[in-house]
Amino acid sequence: MKRAIIVKNVTTYQNKKVLVLGLAKSGTSAAQLLKKLGAFVTVNDAKPFDENPAAQALVSEGIRVIAGSNPVSLLDEDFALVVKNPGIPYSNPLVKAALAHEIPVISEVELAAQVNDAMLIGVTGTNGKTTVTTMITNMLNEGRTTGQAKYAGNIGVPATEVVQEVGPDDVLVTELSSFMLAGIDTLHPHIAVITNMYTAHIDWHGSREAYVAAKMRITMNQTKDDFLIMNWDLPEQHELAKQSAAQIIKVSRQGAADTDAYVEDGQLMWRDEAIMAVADINVPGEQNVENALAALAAAKVAGQGNAAIAQVLTHFAGVRHRLQYVLEHDGRKFYNDSKATDIEATQMALRGFKQPVVLLAGGLDRGFKFDRLAPDLKEHVKAIVLFGETKTLLADAAKEAGISQIEFADDAVAAVPVAYKLSEPGDIVLLSPANASWDQFPSFEVRGDKFIQAVEQLTGQKEE
Repeated sequence: MKRAIIVKNVTTYQNKKVLVLGLAKSGTSAAQLLKKLGAFVTVNDAKPFDENPAAQALVSEGIRVIAGSNPVSLLDEDFALVVKNPGIPYSNPLVKAALAHEIPVISEVELAAQVNDAMLIGVTGTNGKTTVTTMITNMLNEGRTTGQAKYAGNIGVPATEVVQEVGPDDVLVTELSSFMLAGIDTLHPHIAVITNMYTAHIDWHGSREAYVAAKMRITMNQTKDDFLIMNWDLPEQHELAKQSAAQIIKVSRQGAADTDAYVEDGQLMWRDEAIMAVADINVPGEQNVENALAALAAAKVAGQGNAAIAQVLTHFAGVRHRLQYVLEHDGRKFYNDSKATDIEATQMALRGFKQPVVLLAGGLDRGFKFDRLAPDLKEHVKAIVLFGETKTLLADAAKEAGISQIEFADDAVAAVPVAYKLSEPGDIVLLSPANASWDQFPSFEVRGDKFIQAVEQLTGQKEE
């Protein structure tokens, strides 16, 4: 049963006019929460009303919806606040006009933070966010007798929904994208995690500097009583740490000096104490060693014991679309890593396998070349099937890597039978696109689901 909002007695938005810009799950949940908080809510979504089931559902709940466009004239209604869908850029004319009128524009996670009663853990970074968020949540629930840890945010569950279910004995573990963090004001995690920081979403942020600045907002409200967990294998993190007032918790897979969570003699360590063997982590790849270190650091800071941490990591089966094992057929193992929307994620996925890989890759062209991927292609990939806007660019990298078997397909679905024909018993068939999905699919989740369906159709088996 959801707890009553009045537990925290939030009256900030009572009788205030609030505009929710953009629907999807987070916009719907934000609108519903604001109504409970006594606000006069207007929802604006660009999708036409007759094609918009989410808008129709809100109208049936008595919430005003304007659909089909984002008219700047809406701001004539004297709104006190705009809650923006994280995917909508600040270059949007309505958003720009709101800021010009000095109307605060926040993200849905900021609204959630304002009514949250639970201890807050925030997880951001370029890669590994969802895995680390899930690991932490599972670790904190292992053997728990009071309260519960729940995850929310970019992981696919609106934070404004989950805050209605948690109280002071609980923990809210939030996956925070750079888009979400760009719109926070008071959000204050007691424990913050930055998994890594590469180059991503430049088309949205405008520059890498702006992207990094957005990520670092996760610590902007932290104090000396809080904790910031950082990947100390990345030299940039050493400098970025100076921006935080929190206690820095350092993690290192590569053996950096003076760290808190690290690998030594094949063991996951926490401050000179062995937690478990690296080989016993149940998901493959160097990236999952890094994910495990970040998660165990958060769990230890939160007071969890070693046995509970080891239990979770020994049995953790991975997260859907993040190097997800699908099934085995005729000696081939199929993996779905559709969440690999950048080069670094695909590099890490490839490095997790000792077997030969038939790689399926390609997607939205964001202006990158793939030279950096060539060394990993050379070392791990025997054949490659390419699709999407970047297929010819990836083919250039594959040729540079000396791969002789380069094939093209219409999309990630059509690539499956092609990849199977190129594979042999003992091979890995891996979807790890190194690109966003939006040229052919509405999301990486849809791309991954369609890939799994194609594998099931090809093999006559169901995913395990």
